[in-house]
Amino acid sequence: MFLSVFDMFKVGVGPSSSHTMGPMVAAARFLDLMRASPFEFHGLRASLHGSLAFTGVGHATDRATILGLAGFAPDTYDREKAETVLAGIAKTHTVSPDGLPTLRFDPKTDLIFDYDHALPGHANGMILMATDAQGDVILKQVYYSVGGGFVLTEEELAAGKDTNDGPPVPFPFKSAAEMLEMAAASGKSIAQMKRANEIARGCEVSFAKGTARLWEVMNNCIERGLSTDGILPGGLGVRRRAKGIHDALQAERGMNLNAPHTINDWMSVYAMAVNEENAAGGQVVTAPTNGAAGVLPAVLRYYLDHVPGASESHIEDFLLTAAAIGGLVKYNASISGAEAGCQAEVGSAAAMAAAGLCAVMGGTPEQVENAAEIALEHHLGMTCDPVKGLVQVPCIERNGLGAIKAVSAASLALRGDGKHFVPLDAVIETMRQTGADMHEKYKETSLGGLAVNVPNC
Repeated sequence: MFLSVFDMFKVGVGPSSSHTMGPMVAAARFLDLMRASPFEFHGLRASLHGSLAFTGVGHATDRATILGLAGFAPDTYDREKAETVLAGIAKTHTVSPDGLPTLRFDPKTDLIFDYDHALPGHANGMILMATDAQGDVILKQVYYSVGGGFVLTEEELAAGKDTNDGPPVPFPFKSAAEMLEMAAASGKSIAQMKRANEIARGCEVSFAKGTARLWEVMNNCIERGLSTDGILPGGLGVRRRAKGIHDALQAERGMNLNAPHTINDWMSVYAMAVNEENAAGGQVVTAPTNGAAGVLPAVLRYYLDHVPGASESHIEDFLLTAAAIGGLVKYNASISGAEAGCQAEVGSAAAMAAAGLCAVMGGTPEQVENAAEIALEHHLGMTCDPVKGLVQVPCIERNGLGAIKAVSAASLALRGDGKHFVPLDAVIETMRQTGADMHEKYKETSLGGLAVNVPNC
């Protein structure tokens, strides 16, 4: 099993990796399919199913699909240009992607939210269609947005999630138990094994530049969130809080009056800053998803700014270790809230962040595995119930608490010798089973939980 750091951490746009980035990626793939086709196309249609339909408007799935069909991609997204293009599409009822003729597309009639027909492969399903001059469908593809910005066609999904193209890697662990066995046999850390795998599939120079870029985008996102206030879009009237909290924390520094638990406020405010930016449609890094994008950057920023002896030279090891754990969770369970609830998003993020922090603070592979296990275990059963389908309540604060749990988990693991009762593999499997048993109304449909028990306007 190999999942690259750059698959787990992707630069993209808010508010959702599965509902915003995924549909935009799917649309881009469909355009490529059209470019490679011998047919002459005149129009486009799209239908959204399952969770993409139920919470699509709140997650900007409609905008993402339209922009994707117009040629936009998450990693190069330009917000101002997007608004101009959307206005043009609403007026002309056409899109003009590169390499294709101008195509008929009226968002009001050609983009359907199908609440009645879920697709069989995954809760996040969509069908993209191209039509001829008479309006008949001559090309169709089903896509599934499976979490974290990952997109599969129905054929790819049916082929199995263990499909792994590319040259062999030196440490192909598929479970935490295998990971620990390989670490013991090789004498390498989890980060060292993960780095060796990455280099086997790519270039060492580009890898170093890529990981540096990931942290740059993460940290810039924190800084934007800490310096911006106002009301978040979407109609709930949720006020940005990160700037006010951060300003207060800065003012209190040096006063010798702070209680020790104030450090929790620093962890929370870093995470909240990221998720407020995500909710506003800003640039974020999936970690492993947009809805959980604040946990890992907050823990890494906490390490750099608040832990004595911290060094930026350890950022790469943090990301490598976190990606190794995230890959295990995705391969053996899920990182999709629509598939397994928020335990799969914030729970996975906390496990990844706990592992990364434990590693850069000198933890052994056994302690790192223990840190991830503690963090994930204590998110088991967490539902995904966003109010009005927006990635705001309870998502923003939930990332702050996820960061606090991650740091606590790493600290507890470092206090031990790595020996513990419940293995990480068992917790990952429990999370998968819990997600399968969880009622659909608690899996990113906004049909249960907080979404129906607090006012939506």
